[in-house]
Amino acid sequence: MCSYKNNMLQLAFGVVLCLSQGLSHASVYVDVLDLPAKVSPLAVTSPLSGMARAGDRLVAVGQRGHILYSDDVGKHWQQAAVPVSADLNAVSFPSATQGWAVGGDGVILHSDDAGATWRKQLDGRQIGALLVEHYQALASAEPGNEQWPLLVAEGERLVAQGADKPLLDVWFANDRLGYVVGVFNLILRTEDGGQSWTPFQDRTDNPQGFHLNAIASTGDALYIAGEQGLLLKWDDAGQRFAAVQTPYQGSFFGVVGKPGEALVYGLRGNVLRSTDGGLSWTPLDTGLHISLTAGIVDARGDYRLFTQGGQMLVSQGVGAQMHWTRQGEPVPVTGVTRAANGALVVVGSRGARTLSVE
Repeated sequence: MCSYKNNMLQLAFGVVLCLSQGLSHASVYVDVLDLPAKVSPLAVTSPLSGMARAGDRLVAVGQRGHILYSDDVGKHWQQAAVPVSADLNAVSFPSATQGWAVGGDGVILHSDDAGATWRKQLDGRQIGALLVEHYQALASAEPGNEQWPLLVAEGERLVAQGADKPLLDVWFANDRLGYVVGVFNLILRTEDGGQSWTPFQDRTDNPQGFHLNAIASTGDALYIAGEQGLLLKWDDAGQRFAAVQTPYQGSFFGVVGKPGEALVYGLRGNVLRSTDGGLSWTPLDTGLHISLTAGIVDARGDYRLFTQGGQMLVSQGVGAQMHWTRQGEPVPVTGVTRAANGALVVVGSRGARTLSVE
């Protein structure tokens, strides 16, 4: 009897201990939006998603809030101080010091010291309320406009669902004017360097709410590439992103170009070229059937597109013809930028590396 009683007491004590440990673990949970990124020597080889140049400095962003910067063309990297642990998808530096990064849970980060330190400007816990406030004001000013209540409802859904809507790309024209884009037609614009953000859902020809995967300038035009053949171009006269018709209905992952020419690329090796401001598009034969995930115009003016399998497509001057070339061991590429010395530095699932350009 005593043995039975002792066993029961031990069992009860174990249950209480487990419960107390569970409560203890629950009490120390910190949202990734409030948890600073952990400094790790492995950050440089961990998955990275995007990169940009801040003057002569390279800045790369990736998983768990990792932001790295290099001042020697990618030979050595330092980890930046970042206030969140959310996965980061893209980064933009319109000047040598001012930069913005975006990622999971709707987070927007800003740096004013060339990427060494960052602070949070906005996150997904605030974006829904921002939409509600903005479109309620428009609904009050124009009670007969049926689109405003729909956009208010969209904001209310975001509030109810919480901070789980990732931003996928960011682009800034200068230190004040910029855009962030993301899933389900999520798009915000700032005209004061991110001190305030204006919802732009009503300024896109995207009635089905497709994901906005990338935003990029070709020098004389600003495009947004999206899923299911969605391609938008900024219409200055109409102050909106207008739909551009293309012959491909698969997802696009990026736009790259220069004044007078643009390439849009995406699933299954598909690349389209336009030389008339997006009025018409010609499919290019890439010889590949794997998704293209990054692109750049190099120091010589040639196009280079990269696949999720590690292949690189190269043009000569104009983008009318492209051929693919191997770059050592194939490594998936998710972002690329041109260093100050003209070298190409890419990021992907194995961190950052510098390419020898021939």
